[in-house]
Amino acid sequence: MNKVFLYILGFVIFTGCKNSKTKDGQDQMSSNLYHKSQVVIEKDGRTFRDLNKNEKMDTYEDIHQSIDNRVEDLLGQMTLEEKAGMMFINGVPVSTDAVPDGKQGLKGFVATQPPITENMSAKKMTHFNTWDIPEDLSILAKWYNNVQQLAENTRLGIPITMASDPRHHFNEKNTEIASLGFTQFCEMPGFAAIGDEDLVRQFANIVRKEFMAVGFRESLSPQIDLATEPRWARINGGFSEDASLTSRLTSSYIEGLQGEKLTNGVACMTKHFPGGGPQKEGLDPDFIFHKGQVYPGDNFDYHLIPFEAAFESNTAGVMPYYGVPIDQTEENVAMGYNKTIITTLLREKYNYDGVVCTNWGLITDIPMGPDVTWEARAWGVEHLSETERVLKVIEVGCDQFGGESRPELVVQLVTEGKMTEERIDTSVRRLLRQKFELGLFDNPFVDEMKVTEIIGAESSKVLGEKTQQISMTLLKNKNSTLPLVKKKHKVYIKNLDSITVAKYAEVVSSPEEADFAILRLNTPWYPVETKNFIAASFHHGDLDFKGEEKKEILNLLKKVPTIVDIYLDRPAVIPEITQSAVAVIADFGASDKSVCEILFGNSEPQGKLPFELPSSMEAVRDQKTDVPYDSKNPLFEFGFGLKYQQ
Repeated sequence: MNKVFLYILGFVIFTGCKNSKTKDGQDQMSSNLYHKSQVVIEKDGRTFRDLNKNEKMDTYEDIHQSIDNRVEDLLGQMTLEEKAGMMFINGVPVSTDAVPDGKQGLKGFVATQPPITENMSAKKMTHFNTWDIPEDLSILAKWYNNVQQLAENTRLGIPITMASDPRHHFNEKNTEIASLGFTQFCEMPGFAAIGDEDLVRQFANIVRKEFMAVGFRESLSPQIDLATEPRWARINGGFSEDASLTSRLTSSYIEGLQGEKLTNGVACMTKHFPGGGPQKEGLDPDFIFHKGQVYPGDNFDYHLIPFEAAFESNTAGVMPYYGVPIDQTEENVAMGYNKTIITTLLREKYNYDGVVCTNWGLITDIPMGPDVTWEARAWGVEHLSETERVLKVIEVGCDQFGGESRPELVVQLVTEGKMTEERIDTSVRRLLRQKFELGLFDNPFVDEMKVTEIIGAESSKVLGEKTQQISMTLLKNKNSTLPLVKKKHKVYIKNLDSITVAKYAEVVSSPEEADFAILRLNTPWYPVETKNFIAASFHHGDLDFKGEEKKEILNLLKKVPTIVDIYLDRPAVIPEITQSAVAVIADFGASDKSVCEILFGNSEPQGKLPFELPSSMEAVRDQKTDVPYDSKNPLFEFGFGLKYQQ
């Protein structure tokens, strides 16, 4: 027979690919010899994936054709509705039974969202991200494979691209994304505190392997905004307030995550162009109470420097921010609606021809419950209709709408003659190219049996804990109090796990019994008054302790020599605490075990502050939002960090 259809649900050999290995010994995703498939066909001695089920090898199905040829062939076969669907990416729930439209295990807001099957069939969407995921990541891999099998059965068999926010940090603040199951490292400012480019590359390489194991082929990272406004709620997602340091680490991160080739990599969506750090009063433009991005130091270009490094490293995608760059462009509108930002700056000055995806929710209001609406982040163009908003976003040069499922609006624009299909083709070409570069058309499946082998490997866990520890930054160490190694100390603890600490010292029940107290703190924050529960969870507001909380802390420090560890998701204002404590150390996402390893001398802190710590809230308010390390008389300067005396 000259053709044999192999409709199977198990593993089959795909002879159209050759097995090869990268330098790190990992099989390339597109070269994995085994995969689940229902569309493999053999004809005239050639085996290929008959994605459109016409019993012949089309150009876009031929792995020997150039990507350009494959893109053009597929583009020519797509309907307007299929093209429009590709221009949207939105979150979907993942059930614990691995059924694509399943409801098992779903809770809260996630349980109310349409299943991926609805978006695939009715909306023709092929890009998604996930929120809550099963603790058992093998279930996630199985769910992903089931989704790809559904994609094979669509008219053209276009594979799904699954994306994720970062999931590999010990603390995941300001987001619903959990790090369940994945190896836990320090947060990004911790890597800046360490300042080791090779370590960042190793970290990103582990993220790449673990994401690929479950089907995540796009990461909504790195975040490379500069933390020049210390009150901003998203500082812990980026590296530093220093452009040079951030640039160095950005390059290493993208190189590690994308790999030598995207066929064995995860596409980076670098954010938030052109730098989201200088938010007035630190109020995040994800919400209606924002006050815009301001540049009192005339320092707009400084925030572009890390993005130049990202372009040099060939980032696969770029995400503009929600913010309005007040009086910096031709009109005061949000970045995703801003022609000066997207066309003049990104497309023309930087000649960027990759995918530009808006941040989430620029078009559609989201009902959050009775009397609560999360307004679309259409800042400056609130008066436009949803269709007009879509038109403006496309006209300024964006390709994809994040957090939206409204392809019918694109179809409407074309059918009404307000947008040409040729313009739609420009964006779809970029999106298709990325899918082909990732190798998804040739083999989109993952090996469910290898998930537990790849994710949480012992060597990865060791490195993750090491980063939590060495990123810690010693700020004060009176009389060389640390490390606590001279004897078995009696310690009074607060905000630590007693079972963990008991492995290092004798835990006592009162300060009066103790040689030392160990106190773990978080950088203060004060919720904005709002009905939006997500907005209320963001770490906004002042950076100093106040009222009874401050009094309680200082009382403890007076009773017993106290070692303070403070988690810096933003720069804390702690002059009185620093003065009264015998030792102060900062962490950037660390377990109680990692803190103890440092305090009791099994590991040494190596961190240098990735941002300055101001001396007062008055200094915070007086500093310039867009200028790095410029507060008056900082308590600790950028780059400060002590070492243990040998």
